[in-house]
Amino acid sequence: MTILVTGARGNVARALVGHLLDHGHEVRAAGRDPGRARLPAGVEVAAADLARPEGWAAALDGVTKAFVYAGTAGLDGFLARAGELEQVVLLSALGADAASEDAITRAHGEAEQAVRDAGIPWTFLRPGGFAANRLLWAASLRGGVVRDPFPDSHSALIHEADIAAVAACALTEGHLGAVYELTGPESLTVRDQASLIGRAAGRPVRVETQDLDDYRRELTAAFAARGLGSTGSAEVIEARIRRLAALVDRPQPTTETVRAVTGRPARGFAEWAADHAGAFR
Repeated sequence: MTILVTGARGNVARALVGHLLDHGHEVRAAGRDPGRARLPAGVEVAAADLARPEGWAAALDGVTKAFVYAGTAGLDGFLARAGELEQVVLLSALGADAASEDAITRAHGEAEQAVRDAGIPWTFLRPGGFAANRLLWAASLRGGVVRDPFPDSHSALIHEADIAAVAACALTEGHLGAVYELTGPESLTVRDQASLIGRAAGRPVRVETQDLDDYRRELTAAFAARGLGSTGSAEVIEARIRRLAALVDRPQPTTETVRAVTGRPARGFAEWAADHAGAFR
């Protein structure tokens, strides 16, 4: 049984590939440039991109199950060539809803619906915030500062290794038709998170309130760097700003899904910070 892991350069995908290999599974990693994904030696790689569906025929050859990111652009092209799969595990997002007015949750809901409509057995993973997104702070934190427009906003960020562990269980143990909401074990403010990273990296950190226009420019540049262009990005950015503003001084609920699926508790943010301390030094 060969398992296809798409988005090979992503933090979750790399963790998932490692987890599956450690447990003796055959893995093929696919992405726009999988050679740059820093994958373990011996992993089979395939160049494939949701934006170029013609590349999926070779990537899917001999594959029985697949882990896919919920990017709606090009997902239909992948699904049209994936009809023989026994299962798709889709990395979606907490609150995914195709009818939502929020651009982010709507896009993930649309991706989930596309998988349902394809008639392929599925499992949906719905994490909240990714702890790995805090790697975007690396350059500024090395200078001793973190800038954020809403430093008192809360989130229960989840370690990518926990998402990968749940995905591995889904891919190898069944879980068909399951929808798993995933969070870290505690809700922390941006200030708390910056402090924990600073402690792990061994450097003092101060948190500054970022100007919203500066934040918009930063996100726009991040979209461009990821090759997403400007289509829909303004709506997504404004949706993100509204979401963060709504989280100020509001601790977020957490789930026990990681423990329920994997048998071990979710890792705390302090553990994530320790695991990635080198990126902030």
